[in-house]
Amino acid sequence: MIAGDRQQDTSTQAATPRRRLLAAAALAPMLAGAGPGAAHALPAGMVGGKSRDLAKPVVTAESDWKDVADTLGRKGIIMRKTIYHTDFTRRDLQVVSDGISIAPGFALGTHVAFVRYDDGSTLVMGDVAVTEDELQQLSDALHAHGIAQTAIHKHLLAQTPDIWWTHVHGHGRDAVALARGLRAAFDRTGTPPAARPAPPQAVDLDTAGIDASLGVKGYIEDGIYKSIFVRRETITDGGLVLPPGTGSTTALNFQPLGGGRAALSGDFVMIAKEVQDVLVALRRGGIQLVELHNHGLTDEPRLFFTHFWAVGDAVKLAQALRPAVDATNIAPPG
Repeated sequence: MIAGDRQQDTSTQAATPRRRLLAAAALAPMLAGAGPGAAHALPAGMVGGKSRDLAKPVVTAESDWKDVADTLGRKGIIMRKTIYHTDFTRRDLQVVSDGISIAPGFALGTHVAFVRYDDGSTLVMGDVAVTEDELQQLSDALHAHGIAQTAIHKHLLAQTPDIWWTHVHGHGRDAVALARGLRAAFDRTGTPPAARPAPPQAVDLDTAGIDASLGVKGYIEDGIYKSIFVRRETITDGGLVLPPGTGSTTALNFQPLGGGRAALSGDFVMIAKEVQDVLVALRRGGIQLVELHNHGLTDEPRLFFTHFWAVGDAVKLAQALRPAVDATNIAPPG
């Protein structure tokens, strides 16, 4: 991925120290009360109490994460050489939205990503799907292990049962402690054991037409056609450089409904000046808006996300999405 130029106005630069101070103040009580199994999170950009330059991700292999995999109870995969990604899709849930039965791979994903840095620390970020009854217990378990919640929101409109998503964030020297905290939280939910990957399957969609409309080559995963973009800028979180796509992905998901029709869900990643252009473009295309929110607390440039929903001919939906894609500084993954 080629990093684009970062452009910040003076008001953004002035607000950065204050934003980080507020974020640190908000996290301090939680970390102070963390139990003996806590991850002992380090302030981003701090090592041994001393500030340093931005920490950069290092290349790892799956074997480097064996203890994390053992703790989480399932294996992950390496993505883009630096991201150790583990999937916890909620295949136990039967969710209906807008009269459509939601496929697990379409909008019921839980996933966490670990990144190791050249200062010896580890970052974990992720998105966790929970029922309304599970949310508070999961939150308590995360807090007890020093893992922060950076967003709580919904991905879908009217749905049965009510599902919520919370973004998680942990940073420290002990990757296994971070994994232990996540496992304790997942054990408070109905998250099912790991399942064997489904065999590759065709989808009843004009995928070539979708690709041509969006300008990116999509792929089939778990019966869903997915189109992915990442921000062109270098994104940082506190004192950490995030690998391309970590916490900064535009995901466009098409669930086949038969006859070339699809349900559309996903989210756009935007900086502040792009938000209104994207919202207007989506509505002009007949796409419903679900949420506008942040995923992180200290990301730079500041990122916003909007979830959306539509049902219709898949190619026409892709064509309706294209103006929103063009309004953002995103590109296909390298």
